[in-house]
This record gives sequence, structure tokens and C-alpha cells, in this order.
Amino acid sequence: MPGTGSGARAWLRSHSVAASAAGAAGRWIAANPIGGRERWQRTNFAGKTVSLLGGPSAVVGLVAGSVAQRRFGTAAGLSAIGAVGAYDDLYGDSATKGVRGHLSALRGGVVTSGVVKLGVVSAAGVLIARGESSPTRSTVSLLRDGALVAGAANIVNLLDLRPGRAYKAALPAAALPSGGSIGGVITAGIGDDLRGRTMLGDCGSNALGAAIGAAVVRDTPPLVRWAGLAAVVGLTYASERTSFSEFIAKHPMLDRIDRAGRDW
Repeated sequence: MPGTGSGARAWLRSHSVAASAAGAAGRWIAANPIGGRERWQRTNFAGKTVSLLGGPSAVVGLVAGSVAQRRFGTAAGLSAIGAVGAYDDLYGDSATKGVRGHLSALRGGVVTSGVVKLGVVSAAGVLIARGESSPTRSTVSLLRDGALVAGAANIVNLLDLRPGRAYKAALPAAALPSGGSIGGVITAGIGDDLRGRTMLGDCGSNALGAAIGAAVVRDTPPLVRWAGLAAVVGLTYASERTSFSEFIAKHPMLDRIDRAGRDW
């Protein structure tokens, strides 16, 4: 938990609101899945059936936690990202992979669900950046911060391929002053994710990544944000050429962290 005094209280309030909202939403959504439970089920890497319903509940928690901190632009942006992620989960074209694949399809005149998501996430990233950045920001800094938010959304989405991985990647951001909602959502959801009962899907992982980007924009100096943008660009480039899962498996320390908390 960061800081003391009013900052710590704000973090705790956001954490508590996010955890409670995500938990309550998860129970309601599980009992009332839109389109039926089967619509939200997927087979994971181990051949187990998991539910994507962890995603919408995470989005509810992130939005509620942002509202608790009066970060209304971030709440609106995360809502849009969660909605387009859910659209991609339910109606997306799984045959087209990666940013390059979707852009290639667009050049061929095909508008994939991934292209729609890319457009919405990019616009929402700028919206979030406008609310989180300094009022005296330049156009360049606004575009940098918007790209950082959108890029972080994509990276966490790429990590959501093993139980608990996306949540673990979000842990450092939960320690930031604006990271209370991230911590609350991790508290509410990581247990079922590690057990292979639920996963975030595009809906939850894109929103969680965008929330990480928002916290970095709000709480770190420009140099750190430039470094963050360079990191997400580099990781996005690398993801087009190699599998994150294969890379993690080849490095013992990363593999141990990745497997921590999983009993299968």
C-alpha cells in the first residue's frame, strides 16, 4: 500500500470498492450469464474448460474503483475497452492473430473484430490519458500517454494465456498510488484464475492492462512514461515473432513465477 495519510486512505477506499464490486459482479454474472453459460466457455492450454466471465467482473471492479477515486475519464475509457473486449470474446475472428495480422486484413478490405478493438482501445487510451495527465501537457505527451495506455492493454491481453499470469503482471502497478482498484480486482479474481475456473479474456485483460497504463501515466514522471512506452512497443514487436509462453518456459526464474500458485 503506497504512502500514508490521505493517499493511503484513497488507495484503500479504491481497493475495497473494486474488490467488493468485482466480487458482487462475479456472483451476479455467474448466475445470469448473457447468452448462456456455454457462450462464455473456452478450452485453455491444458484442455480444461474455463469461463471468460472473470473478465466482465474485473471490468466492473476497475470502473468502480476508478469512480471511487473520482477518475471519471478513466472509468469511461475502461468501460469502453471492456465492452469492445467482450465483443471480441463473443464475436471475434480467432483465425486472425496479432496486430500485424489484423492490419493486413484491413489492407485487404476486411474489417476484423481485432481492428474494431484496436480503434476503440486507441481512442479510449487517449481519453484516459486526458484525464490522468497534467493539464499543461503537450500534444506529444498526450499521444505518448494514450499510446502507453493502449499498448499496455494489448500486452496484458497477450499474457492472459496461462492461469494467473495477467494478474501477476499487474501486481507492481497495484502498489502505485492510483493502483488501489488494480489491487482490489487482483484480490477478487486471482484465486479462481489460478485454479483454472475463470480467465480474463479480451474483456478483462484489455481493461486491466489499460488500468495499469492509466496508473503509470498518473503516478510517474515523463521519463518513466517514455520508458514504459518503449517497453510496450518492444514487447508488441517481439510478440509478433515469438510466443511469450515459450519464452517464459525457457527461463527458470520466469517459469517459477508463472507457475506459482497453480496446483496443476
